[in-house]
Amino acid sequence: MKIVVAYSGGLDTSVLLLWLKETYGAEVIAFCADIGQEEELKGLDKKALRTGASQCFIDDLTEEFAQDFIFPMVRAGAIYEGQYFLGTSIARPLIAKRQVDIARMVGATAVAHGATGKGNDQVRFELTFSALAPDLKIIAPWRDEKFNSRFKGRADLIRYAESKGIKIPVSAAKPYSTDRNLLHISFESGILEDPWVEPPSDMFRLSVSPERAPDNAEYVELEFEQGNCVAVNGKRLSPANVMRALNKLGGKHGIGRVDLVENRFVGMKSRGVYETPGGAILHFAHRQMETLTMDREVMHLRDSLIPKYAELVYYGFWFAPERHFLQAAIDQSQETVTGTVRIKLYKGNIICAGRKSPVSLYNPEVATMEADAGAYDQGDATGFIRLNGLRLKTWSGVHLPQKKAQRVKRSAGR
Repeated sequence: MKIVVAYSGGLDTSVLLLWLKETYGAEVIAFCADIGQEEELKGLDKKALRTGASQCFIDDLTEEFAQDFIFPMVRAGAIYEGQYFLGTSIARPLIAKRQVDIARMVGATAVAHGATGKGNDQVRFELTFSALAPDLKIIAPWRDEKFNSRFKGRADLIRYAESKGIKIPVSAAKPYSTDRNLLHISFESGILEDPWVEPPSDMFRLSVSPERAPDNAEYVELEFEQGNCVAVNGKRLSPANVMRALNKLGGKHGIGRVDLVENRFVGMKSRGVYETPGGAILHFAHRQMETLTMDREVMHLRDSLIPKYAELVYYGFWFAPERHFLQAAIDQSQETVTGTVRIKLYKGNIICAGRKSPVSLYNPEVATMEADAGAYDQGDATGFIRLNGLRLKTWSGVHLPQKKAQRVKRSAGR
């Protein structure tokens, strides 16, 4: 039996790699997707082989991640529950997709992941497997009775790893878990499970605190073509390099820190702390470009789809037909989202400092509060308001007398 396991080198996947080999007597192939972890990938292949993997694949998926996953989500304006930029959520379908590709390549009959039975990631991985490879067996150790009887929690995992000589990037002193990619880094569990506890200042890795950010603001220009950022400060960049440039700029100015309690798909609330410096800038600038170039009714209709689209990403339905359906409609709305946005970064704040577009719908001759040379006849508003007020007058004529009579009756009864 061959099993391809999604491997990060962290605590959970390091333990389960060896556990899978011991429990199933199987050949275990480790797969790690390079989606922007940077230094976290150093020596990962050697570590996987030392831990028991027969092979280790580390595939650079950074451009695919940015172009085919992050950018479509930004075009949709998707933010879950108004705060979470979906950094972990959007990465899982890509990892699972490539995991399926490798399983086919090596002739594996099963795929495995280290997501817990309490979290969202198990759903995201397995819904992707179901959509792309329904024939593959799925192994989820955290839902396996043998695994659970041995490992009750992270403390047991740490002790097991230490007994087997497996080096792990976690300790009893810093027991929170992290997940990093090109879009963000997340922190959860351990001391962060108490939502009253402020995150330790030395925990953050992508950004300085706003208090320690530079005292001088920095101006940045982002160029968009059909909803995608294609250049930063006049330099054309690939999608992945756009993210890298914005992460650096945002991190320097304390942009994109989010501490929230979110509603997991499996039914519980959880506390997560996130750093999304580049993503926060990209979302903000993209919205500014839309305000100038999108038709009002198209924008309002697209905006009504954001909560549903964000849910689909968060829940793991990236490869579901309804997400494809929404994406097609959203992408059509982006055909005119082209131009340049100038923003100002200052101590955790993103401030719009200008926007322009060759297809701008903003007409200063119409919008001006000065004489408009006949571009807009203010008298036309009289009929517009009268017609929109007609149904309100009709409703009031019927219901206000009834409400008045009810108030008089109540007063008489006192």
